[in-house]
Amino acid sequence: MVVSYFEWVQGLQYYFWRESEILSRLQEVMTRAFNRIWGVAQKESTDLRTAALMEGIRGLYP
Repeated sequence: MVVSYFEWVQGLQYYFWRESEILSRLQEVMTRAFNRIWGVAQKESTDLRTAALMEGIRGLYP
C-alpha cells in the first residue's frame, strides 16, 4: 500500500523516483511505523497486532 501511494503521488506530480529512492522512502516509513507500534505495545503491555489496531484507532480519533 505504501508503494502504491508513492506511485499515486508521483503520477500527480509528473515526477518519478528511482527505485533506490522508493526503497529508501519505504524503509523510512516502515521503520517509523514499527517503532511507533513497538512503543505502544510496550507501554500498554500488549502484542504488536493489538498495538497496531490501537494506533490505527487513535489515528481516527486523536
